Amino acid sequence: MIDVPAEFTRSTIEREGESGAAWLAALPGIVQELLEHWECVPDGAVMHGGIGVVVPVRRRAEGAAVLKVSFPHPANVHEPDAFAAWGGRGAVLLHERADEHFAMLLERVRTSTLAEVEDGDELLMVAGRINRRLAVPAPPGLPRLWELTDAWVEQLRMDAGELTHALPRHVVDAATATARELGSTQPDLLIHGDLHPRNILRADREPWLAVDPKGYVGDPAYDGGTLLKSRALTLLEADDLRTAVHRSLDVFAEAAEVDRERVRRWAQFHAVQAAFWGRRHGFRIARSGPRLHWIVEFADALAELLTEPVQTRARSRGHRLGDNKKAPAPTGRSDA
Repeated sequence: MIDVPAEFTRSTIEREGESGAAWLAALPGIVQELLEHWECVPDGAVMHGGIGVVVPVRRRAEGAAVLKVSFPHPANVHEPDAFAAWGGRGAVLLHERADEHFAMLLERVRTSTLAEVEDGDELLMVAGRINRRLAVPAPPGLPRLWELTDAWVEQLRMDAGELTHALPRHVVDAATATARELGSTQPDLLIHGDLHPRNILRADREPWLAVDPKGYVGDPAYDGGTLLKSRALTLLEADDLRTAVHRSLDVFAEAAEVDRERVRRWAQFHAVQAAFWGRRHGFRIARSGPRLHWIVEFADALAELLTEPVQTRARSRGHRLGDNKKAPAPTGRSDA
């Protein structure tokens, strides 16, 4: 039987309560059952992410692999469907699946992630190329992003009306327009749905491969917005935040071969969502206090900076924040 990591146990119970505790109690037995069924033997220490455990294993046919078992959640349902559609194109290979247990046997990759690459342009180019390779014709039955449009618009309306915030009306209106206009005109392409540097890992079969997809169908530029949001705080090291943000858009859009303006609009939409999310829920790296206040203020600045193309923008609030060397600049990504 495996030993479930203590940190994973704590975070799962905090997030899921009694249902999480019950699932954790059954988890060692589930893993053992799958190891026997798929004729695997453990081959290393148990690892974990936010919602599941990953057990390095060996199997006669595939050699090195990993067994991933996730907490049952609607957001995880279509992960194996995405892997199956890609067939190893830009993502890890799916060897086996056990949907009743939210479990998969996957190609093993390395533990180092794209987030460890210091060159920002290289990071964006790799992510853009992965984004381009994952954008394949979507199989039937997967969730379409356009189906979320009404919920996005309604949440933005509620947040703007119920929360105390400093976002100008035209900034919120721009995010709403993106949800309505780009949300309703999306290609029938499979996308990752949660593309960020920690979901792109070094590998042997290819230099980089994606993991942990949501398996949405829609606009590849949407994931460009997700990626930029995940990198927002790292851009504070730039001498000019405004220039750095727009260069990020340029590099990603060129590598991904997607429309740069669509990437900008989705990035602005994600920034507004993050600004409101932080006010309601906090972030994984800051749930309350001065640090949270500072991150929310930064999200506001980023949303405003992204509201118009670079050619029409004056010096932004975000640039001034970037010049503040005393700002308690935290590291890591938000969970908005």
